[in-house]
Parts: sequence; C-alpha cells; structure tokens
Amino acid sequence: MQLDLNLLTALDALLEEGSVGGAAARLHVTAPAMSRTLGRIRHATGDPILVRTGRTMVPTAHAQAIRAEVHALVHRAHEVLSRQQGVDLARLDRVFTVRWHDALATACGPALVAAVHQRAPGVRLRLVAESSSDTPELRRGEVDLESSSTKPATPDGRYRFIGHDRLVAAMRPNHPLADQPLIAERYAEAEHITVSRRGRLHDPIDDALGALGLERRVITAAPTAATALHLAATTDLVVAVPEAVTRSTLEALDLLTLPLPVELPPIPLHLVWHQRYDNDPAHIWLRDQAQAALGAVFPPPIAPR
Repeated sequence: MQLDLNLLTALDALLEEGSVGGAAARLHVTAPAMSRTLGRIRHATGDPILVRTGRTMVPTAHAQAIRAEVHALVHRAHEVLSRQQGVDLARLDRVFTVRWHDALATACGPALVAAVHQRAPGVRLRLVAESSSDTPELRRGEVDLESSSTKPATPDGRYRFIGHDRLVAAMRPNHPLADQPLIAERYAEAEHITVSRRGRLHDPIDDALGALGLERRVITAAPTAATALHLAATTDLVVAVPEAVTRSTLEALDLLTLPLPVELPPIPLHLVWHQRYDNDPAHIWLRDQAQAALGAVFPPPIAPR
C-alpha cells in the first residue's frame, strides 16, 4: 500500500491539538478537509486515533503509544529537508508575527523593525499584543516568536534566555516620596497603580508588603505600562515597572525611579518559539534579529541557575 507521508504531519497536529478544529487551524486548512484527512489516517492505521467523549475528543491507546514516535518523525523530516537550505534575504517574502508585551514592543520593536526592513525588505512584521489569557497561537503556527518570563511548559516549546529586568518604583520628580529615603512604610502609605491586562488590583508587591505587616493602597489598574506611567506623570500615583524595558518612556516623561523597598526576584525574559521552526533558516535569522534588538536594552544576561 502506498502511503501519503503528509498524513504524518496531519497526525502529529491532531495528536498535539486533540481536535479536528485545532489541527485544521494549525495547518491552515478547513475543518472539513482535516476531518477527511483524519478518515484517511484511520483507514491507514486501522485505529480511530481520536474518539469523542462528551464534547471533547481524546486519543485512543494506540494514538497515545505512537504520539512521541510520530512527533519525532515529523521533526526529523523537517531537519532533513531544511538542513542544507540557506536564506536569500533580498528575495525573502514572508510575514512574521511577533507577540511581545507592550513595554517590550515599545522598547525593542523599533530596532527590530528597522533591522528586518533594512536586511530583508520583502519581510513584513506583525507586532501583536499579548492576550489576557494563555492562548495556543504559538503551537498552531499563528505566532512565530513571543516573549515570556517563564520557560515553555510544553516539550515542543523552544527558548533563548535574554536577560533579567528588575522592578522599580516610578513617580513624578516632585512626588512626596522623592524627598526622603524610600522605606517600606512610606511606600505602603502612598497611592498606587498596578499594571494588569486583566485589571487586577493585587500583585506580588502586595504579598511582599504583607510579609512585613504592611498594606498599600491601590487606587487603579492600568492595562499597559505606558498607560500607567502617563498616569503617574500627572498624579501622585506610584507604579512599579520593569526598569530596562520602560527606560525610554520613563525618560520621555521625566519620571523619577527609586528602588523598591521590598525584596522581589529579578524578572527573566525568554524569547520563545515552537520547535517546528528550529531549523527554518528564515526563522533562525528572525530570532537572531530579535535577540540583537532585545540585547540592546537588557543588561548582559546572567545564566539562570
């Protein structure tokens, strides 16, 4: 029997996504087309592969047994076909989607866009905002690169460690807190802004203060660091922001920064992508450009323990 090896790619997507719709979105085909492909896979393997349980689909025992082998075969095939390929930047015609949080895009986006446009004029970049919840676009191939403070939680995630940032307290220059050393008690008594896409009024700073028997007054939450900093520039509100990625906005608004009076761990930054792009020459080039843009803002990285 002659087999269509493209079925392996579809089978890998089906087993990773756990649904026909998810696999279709990942491979950029319609759901009916993927459903027909699943039928061909079932015929070839003699196994249902995915079976419906209530409103969800679950893999069969056979599907679970072959999942790792299928994934390894697809990855190996990609390596074989792409290993000797180079990338002609002058002729490269591609759209890359980069998902960075707002402060990172503000600090490093201009350098990335300029570098990519200068070296590969046919490439277009989509800088998209972070979602307020965990989303599967990276796994589906809808996002090429994203930023994260944590390493990928799934085995198909890849990353480069960029460096650490630290939180600082930002306020207008003539703020009442600016005339004396910033101690925890005085800091807690001020009025504060949190930065939260979900509108949260509580963050790890409150936990650190609570350990000291202190409670701060959070007046409002802002969806982005830029919004919070503009509020701090015109009010007596204080906001904690990552120092490196907000430096240009802090300087533009002439804001004062002071070390936080509580102990918080540094904030790591990772550049994250899906393993399907490990050996894609164009994607490797994009990762290098992104790392260079980020490295211009972040201090030299210290390897995480």
